[in-house]
Amino acid sequence: MKRTILFVGIGFISLALVSFLPPVNPVPKATLKTLIIDPGHGGFDPGARGTMSTEAAVSLEVATKFGKAVQKEFPDMKIIFTRTTDVMAGNKRTKDEGLHYRANLANESNGELFISIHCNSAGKKAGGWYDNVITGRTPYKKTVGKGKKKKTITAYRNTYGKVWHENIAHGTETYVWAMNKNDAKVNSVNQTEFYGEIDSTVSNLTLPDPSDPAEKARMLIYAQHYFRKSLSLANLIEQEFSSTGRLSRGVKQRNDAGIWVLQATGMPSILVEIGFISNKEEEEYINSEKGQDEIVEDILNAFRVYKQKVDTKQISTAP
Repeated sequence: MKRTILFVGIGFISLALVSFLPPVNPVPKATLKTLIIDPGHGGFDPGARGTMSTEAAVSLEVATKFGKAVQKEFPDMKIIFTRTTDVMAGNKRTKDEGLHYRANLANESNGELFISIHCNSAGKKAGGWYDNVITGRTPYKKTVGKGKKKKTITAYRNTYGKVWHENIAHGTETYVWAMNKNDAKVNSVNQTEFYGEIDSTVSNLTLPDPSDPAEKARMLIYAQHYFRKSLSLANLIEQEFSSTGRLSRGVKQRNDAGIWVLQATGMPSILVEIGFISNKEEEEYINSEKGQDEIVEDILNAFRVYKQKVDTKQISTAP
């Protein structure tokens, strides 16, 4: 009897002590679960050409390594590639069809982040090029005019020569869609983001009308929110490149057809230019195992920070 009373007493004391302990914060549930990785170009579209490689080939190698690195660190994350071999995305027949496939795949997969990998190019030719330039002037006598106005003057013949221009553009850039394309981004926003998963068994389901001013305003808020998240990740990536000695050309907005996919995906989306394939030295770097490993590590470091911010709601998943 005394032993029972003793155990009961200890139990009450333990409960009293536990009640004074601070609550244990649960590990935050991951909110970034689906990543879309898009190696640029592919197949009949090689992209920019270097002296020894193509943008399509280098982008696929780096994107594949990045995907494996993410999967190793975050095994529960769903990773979807827009292409895994040297073909146009979706094995489509044209570039436009390929771009639409990339966007549709990302949206239909309920992607939560879209990262496209590309190589940059500048100048007339990879490595460098020759230009014909004036290298000198040779004087000669020339008669002009007629009759009384006839006279002899000194004229000059230009001497031309070839001058070599090394293709020196180098460095990294990360792009987000241009803010003047927000309407396009609004139209791309995945409505399940707002309204939850759609029950396919409900045949009379009516989604909100995006032409309704109130709904359009709401979707615009999401588009602007995606822009902020995209900008956050883009800045993190460029900071990583810079910290490891690469020349960062910064985060930029762009709205040409080549990166249409950024405004067509209903999620945060960025395009990373990992280096200039037109620069011989940088082309060698982005083709090397060392260079690709460093590029992947830089993007992974930035992704890790971004994901942590999203998962801990330092960057919220909704406006």
